[in-house]
Amino acid sequence: MKTAATALTFRDATDADVDELVALIESAYRGDASRAGWTTEADILAGQRTDPQGVLEVIESPGSRLLAVERDGRIVACCQLEHRGGHAYFGMFAVSPALQGGGLGKLIIAEAERQAREAWGVTEMHMTVISVREDLIAWYERRGYRRTGRMTPFPYGDERFGVPQRDDLQFELLVKRLG
Repeated sequence: MKTAATALTFRDATDADVDELVALIESAYRGDASRAGWTTEADILAGQRTDPQGVLEVIESPGSRLLAVERDGRIVACCQLEHRGGHAYFGMFAVSPALQGGGLGKLIIAEAERQAREAWGVTEMHMTVISVREDLIAWYERRGYRRTGRMTPFPYGDERFGVPQRDDLQFELLVKRLG
């Protein structure tokens, strides 16, 4: 789908996109490059955010889609949508740090919600966010997501999810009713 106002193309990611997607996700969350945007986790997590196997699993998983968002033939953002019964799960959301803060994220999450409603008829979108990410949670709240207070532990010791720089990390479930 192309949107005239933004010249974005939304499409399902393929195996051929894995390396580009891993680089995008890493650049948005980890290391010095991530500091160009506001979604960095560099101060709370070191190491990797994802790897080729993790991205490929999302692409190939039944009931799951990894949307690649292109501008001028280059992937500039992505997000995971997974059908989980009456709701969809939203994850692996990344926007190129150079493009953050310009409204692109708002457009992408709105399109993801629309696609989840249309494709699966779901009435809610769920996501988990590291609970200490107050600025990010506030951004999602402005998009209509609400905090549930339901926490799940951070996978300490599993470096596939990063190397924690503090000992109080956990994930909070955020939920939005889709109308």
